[in-house]
Amino acid sequence: MPLPDPVGRYLRAAGVVGQPRVRNYRLRFHGRIRSGPDAGWMPFEADQQSFVDQPTRLFLMQARMFGLPVLVFHRFNGGRATMQVKVVGAIPIVDARGEEMDRSEAVTLFNDMCILAPGTLVEPGIVWELVDERTVRARFTSGEHTISATLLFGDDGLLANFISDDRSRSSPDGKTFTRLRFSTPVRDYREFGSVRLAAHGDARWL
Repeated sequence: MPLPDPVGRYLRAAGVVGQPRVRNYRLRFHGRIRSGPDAGWMPFEADQQSFVDQPTRLFLMQARMFGLPVLVFHRFNGGRATMQVKVVGAIPIVDARGEEMDRSEAVTLFNDMCILAPGTLVEPGIVWELVDERTVRARFTSGEHTISATLLFGDDGLLANFISDDRSRSSPDGKTFTRLRFSTPVRDYREFGSVRLAAHGDARWL
């Protein structure tokens, strides 16, 4: 299936056309995160490794909560996801898994593909629908789950936002999940090696 024009423009603007096929990608980044709209912000550093042929996402985050170091590990492989949180590297406080986690991590995986590795948007498993000259809808299938997202692009052809209703926010203990609209507006594009990617992004529950 041919790519809709906004996606094709994005791939050209990002500089991925003519580049080798993406098989895996790794990133390190930092930011801040909070568990709810009234919670305090926690600074974090993260290391992520992702693989394309057998969709896999390994995400390790180090943060501080109430002055104590916290390790968060997300694992998505074979269509199954887990999230484990430990305080001071030893005391488990969250061990989340199940259908809601699987579907939510499929959204995260596709979000990563769109923002961090746009060259992967030519891979099978994605069905595109053109909305207008700056908007497309996508259905992405990973394992047993098919998720939907809307991608919005700017005047420069670069991705401006990603919106999905298929990702769920977990409770602080990881035992319950609430499906909310999820968006990741991005900006400040710059060169990372041979490609042009967003250097700043937000993850928002609406």
